[in-house]
Amino acid sequence: MARRREQVLDAALEVLGAEGSRRLTYQAVDAAAGVPTGTTSNYFRNRGALIDGIVDHLQAVEHREWETFAAGTDPADPGELADAMAAFARHATGSGRARTAARFALFLEAAARPELRAPLARGRQAVLAWSAEWVRRFGSRAPERHGRILLDHLDGVVLHQLAFPDDDFNPAPEIRELLAGLLG
Repeated sequence: MARRREQVLDAALEVLGAEGSRRLTYQAVDAAAGVPTGTTSNYFRNRGALIDGIVDHLQAVEHREWETFAAGTDPADPGELADAMAAFARHATGSGRARTAARFALFLEAAARPELRAPLARGRQAVLAWSAEWVRRFGSRAPERHGRILLDHLDGVVLHQLAFPDDDFNPAPEIRELLAGLLG
């Protein structure tokens, strides 16, 4: 049962990221997931519940991915953190592109639909906490502020790469420079 719910949420992210929020319907998610008609509505009784599920699922997936990219980084070497962040950004704009586009689609929809702000804010707070913990490990004297600055930069870099793809995309030098300024 949990696996089927995750399958539906993965498909919802794909639909949202590839086709936008207006195409996010129960029927589209069921078709993308390859599940019987009505499966999505069995798990999520209304669009708000589906969006909440997507936000929580996206947060969990991105957290697992980040931990994989950052595993083994040496807290004595901020360059390793920069490399991990750059690898994560390349993944988010490469094989993880649909999920990343889904996240930005949710952000844009929240601008017009205030009811989406609460679940997105909850997800952002969790991501900010992870970010603060990571920069704390690398010696930040203001981890909450530095973590937010770093995440905002990463979001901007990723958004620009999604909108204006560059075959030579390598955000590592700028991330290194930013980290040096924050941690120096």
